[in-house]
Formats: sequence, structure tokens, C-alpha cells
Amino acid sequence: MGTAEYESGLLVIRSHIITYGSAATQSHTDEIRDEIETMWNEPQGEVELDQQRLRVMFRITADFLPALTDIEIYSNLDPRNNYFRIEEFVRGNISFVDGIGCNSGYFKLENLYKGSTTAAHEYGHTLGLDHPEDLDLRGKGVPGIMYPRGTLVDARFQYDTSKPAGTTGGTMHPMYRKVKKKILKCSGCRNWISRQARE
Repeated sequence: MGTAEYESGLLVIRSHIITYGSAATQSHTDEIRDEIETMWNEPQGEVELDQQRLRVMFRITADFLPALTDIEIYSNLDPRNNYFRIEEFVRGNISFVDGIGCNSGYFKLENLYKGSTTAAHEYGHTLGLDHPEDLDLRGKGVPGIMYPRGTLVDARFQYDTSKPAGTTGGTMHPMYRKVKKKILKCSGCRNWISRQARE
């Protein structure tokens, strides 16, 4: 979740990441913030609104709040806030958000290595993006940021390039996901963000 504001020829998306949990640290928080901001700004996306082309800029801030309580999360009224609990073990053994367009979720510590793209992917879910329906990307190049683990990809994007597609090691390694650029005309940035991330 976040806010969208016009600012000197830019459409600025502002989001604030808040981490807590037994495995959360300031260092993890800083890495998550950096990954999200870097990956979502990398394609230098643009949107055309009212016949004006605007560069889209993601400005991500973050806080590590180890003493955060459930009541503070439930009573939040700031649309920029996104709450992520970081633990060594999580339900389903994988990082997730509590729902598409939701501002809370879990990061499994193991998923947060440098270059994992997990934080950028889960951030996409907070913006309202779901996984694409077609999970067979063979012959289609670099996978977009919203493709989940288990997606079939060209061998060079797999965990193990020598494995047959679909077998253990023969699916997409998340480190190859990218936020991709798309220039669109739309009446709001939500549609633009959705198309940009999927294609």
C-alpha cells in the first residue's frame, strides 16, 4: 500500500515498511527498503495522465520497531504503512502477505538474502498485484517481478540450469525476477502499476 502524489513532473508512490518479529533487525529492514525502492525504480516507469507523461518514482522509507504491538497495527490509519513480521519459521514455509492489497504479512528470514527479490515481490502484492495466470514463461525471457516460485522459465533462469523444466531445481530462481517498464495511458496509477509489473 502507499500514496500517489504529483510532484514536479513526477508521480511519486510513497510507502513505509515497518518490520518486527523475533528475526527482524535494523540491517534486514534497511536491505528490504533498499531492494523495494531500487527494483521498482529500476525500469524508470512512465505513465500518461491528462496528456502529460510522468516519470513514476517510488520513495520507500522504513522503520524497525521490535516492540510493535498488534493493536498498533490494527489501529493504523496511514495508507503508506506496510507491516512485515520477520521470523525464521512461517506458516507455509514461505514469505507471504495476508491478502492482495493488504498492508501486512510475513517474511521468512531464509527468503531475505541479498538479491532474492522477495521483498520487491511481496511489495507488489501490497499494491494489489496478484501472480500472473500463465506460469509457463519458457521462450519468453526474463520473468516479471510478480511471478511466483515454481514458474517454468528458460533454463538460464532456473535454480539449476541442467534440470528438466518442472523438476526439482527446474523452476524459476527468484533472483532473476525484474520489475519491467511499460508506458500506458490510464485514468489512475493503479492500472498502470498492475500492467507494468505483469508484463
